[in-house]
Amino acid sequence: MSLQLLHKTVFQIMPLPDPVWEALAACWHPVQFKRREVMTAAGEIEKYLYFVTAGVQRVFSLEGDKESTLVFTYTGSFSGVLDSFQLQQPSPWYLETLTYSEFLRMSYADFNRLTLEYPIIERWVRLGTVAAMAGVLERNNELLSFTAEQKFRKLLTRSPHVLQLIPHKYLASYLGIDPATFSKLLSTVKL
Repeated sequence: MSLQLLHKTVFQIMPLPDPVWEALAACWHPVQFKRREVMTAAGEIEKYLYFVTAGVQRVFSLEGDKESTLVFTYTGSFSGVLDSFQLQQPSPWYLETLTYSEFLRMSYADFNRLTLEYPIIERWVRLGTVAAMAGVLERNNELLSFTAEQKFRKLLTRSPHVLQLIPHKYLASYLGIDPATFSKLLSTVKL
């Protein structure tokens, strides 16, 4: 079941020939983490690329005592501190589980070997990275240009399911708004 979901997600980015898919699929191994477990801490080098098969996670920054949620991952998405993973440099971010989580994960050594052995995987990674970057740029524009209500509406339009998956204090942080404002918007804004 987990490999079927991974296959579907990989092929949405770009279909791979059967031998390449089989080599890629062989490198993923199941792993589980408890709720509220830090998987990668700031200052560590990300050792794994994760594919989420169950649960919810977040990447966040910590400046003094202020946490800022940067991204959420959940079933059917890739996870990990991707810049640290691909560059093999210390992470400025934290990755933690918000719920009990199950993953398939691939080591950097396997990832690097595959990209060298199969150039098409390098292309697949590039296309996936560019798609992720487009999403980051769109989100950055929203954070800088939208009002609190516009940010909230955009979240409800794009990902309404997250209201049931993710604690509201983290959603408020993700939107860059005060938790009280988030609560008010939750009770007043209807789509």
